[in-house]
This record gives sequence, structure tokens and C-alpha cells, in this order.
Amino acid sequence: MIQRSFGPAGHIWVHIVLCLYAVIALFPIALILINSVKSRQAIFDNPMALPTVDSFSLIGFHKVLSNTNFLLYFGNSLVVTIGSLILIVLFGAMAGWALSEYKFRGNRLMTLFMAIGIMIPIRLGTVSILQLVVSLDLINTRTALILVYTAQGLPLAVMILSEFIRQIPTELKDAARCDGVGEFRIFFQIILPLIRPAIATVAVFTMIPAWNDLWFPLILAPGDQTKTVTLGVQQFIGQYATDWNSVLAALSMAVIPILILYTLFSRQLIRGLTSGAVK
Repeated sequence: MIQRSFGPAGHIWVHIVLCLYAVIALFPIALILINSVKSRQAIFDNPMALPTVDSFSLIGFHKVLSNTNFLLYFGNSLVVTIGSLILIVLFGAMAGWALSEYKFRGNRLMTLFMAIGIMIPIRLGTVSILQLVVSLDLINTRTALILVYTAQGLPLAVMILSEFIRQIPTELKDAARCDGVGEFRIFFQIILPLIRPAIATVAVFTMIPAWNDLWFPLILAPGDQTKTVTLGVQQFIGQYATDWNSVLAALSMAVIPILILYTLFSRQLIRGLTSGAVK
């Protein structure tokens, strides 16, 4: 369509727009990484400049690693994010398999319920969630965060995975049933390997909000032993003074897992986002 409307130049303009968008999206990350290895004075003098021999400094990383429990906070974020991600993918795929494969009373109602879960922010139920966590004696535990993030990510995961499962040919599943393969083996050995692009898409879309979240760790797990990375960074931000070297160093180390995840799953993510666009 672009080539018909604008000719060969249309592709050039598309690439220019995409490059501009990439620059805008990556600029904040690059700014954090650049200033994390500069002295405090250099950050305020020229935050856009690259570090030089005179301005290069690792004092922020030294403060973060030696004066705080940042590695503990990093481990808490890793456990919470990976734990919730595993539950979201597993339960989301199971629910998507059930909704797309089996016809039962309440099937459409359940699908509508999942759609409502996408539209209504989970933060609206913070008070009820806090009361439930306190009654279950899960306050200041990583389990509380894992359960909340699982509930937060399940509706979107079910919608995405169920649509991918519907695209799997029925003949493939019927052939396995004719060979005496049980439903659990069909799900784990046939369905899950075929929906890897969708799983990668769900993983990226659910991991980033869980890793970057500050709201629920502040309310449900503010203890020093259960703090996450985003909550741990707040200790460097004061009312009258902020240790920007430590803040930028902590943010630099916090953003690395997200970049690694995207690098590993970028191809699967693109396949998942574009699946069905071309016959």
C-alpha cells in the first residue's frame, strides 16, 4: 500500500520514521547508561556529553554495591518476576487451551470476564488486595507480589494465547488423539512448542510491568528483606538532596535484565506480534 501511494520513496520514509521512533525510545536508556559512569559534577555540567578521562567515575556503582543491599533487592525482583512469569505462562496457556478447545457452558462468559480484566486496572482493588494479603499473613513476602502480578498478567496472557491456540490445525490434535495421546501430553508436547512466539510476546508484556512496578512493592512488601529494585532505588532520593550517581547506577543495573530478555526473545516477539498479518 505504501509503495502504491508514494512509490519506492515510501519505504524510505517508513524507515526514517521508524529510526526516529527508535531514537526517541532508546534516548532515556542511553542517557541513564552514559551518566551512570560520570562524576556528579559532570552530570550537572553536561548530561548529554559522553564520559571522558576526567569525568569518568564508578563511584555510583561502588556506593550501590557496598553501602546497600542492592544485590538482595535485585534478587527479590528476579524471583518475583520469574515466578509470576512462569505462573502466567502456565496458567494462561492452560486457560487459553480450555477456552479455545472445549465448548462448555459459560465459555463466552469466561472469555468476557478475562476481557474485563484487561480493561480494569488492578490498582483499583489495592485496598481489597491489601486486606486479603494481611488476612493470609503474606505481608512483606515475595509470595504476595508473585500472586498479585500473576493475577495482573493472566487476562492478557489468556487472550493472546487462546487466539494462537485457535490457529493450530484441528487435524493435528485429532491425529494425536487417534494415536492414544492424552490431553496433557497434547498440551505440553504439541501445543506449547507451537505457540512459542505467543509465549515470548506474553513474557515481554508481563515481565516489564512486574519488574518496573513500584506501587505493590511499596504497599505489600516494603520490608528491607523483601524490597525490589525499584523500591530500593528510592532510598537514594531524598526530600532535599538526591544522590544521582547512585540512582543512575542502580537504574543501569536494573535495566540490564530487560535488555537481555528483549535480545533473547526479539525474534519470537516479532513473530508473535505479526502472526496472522500475512496469509
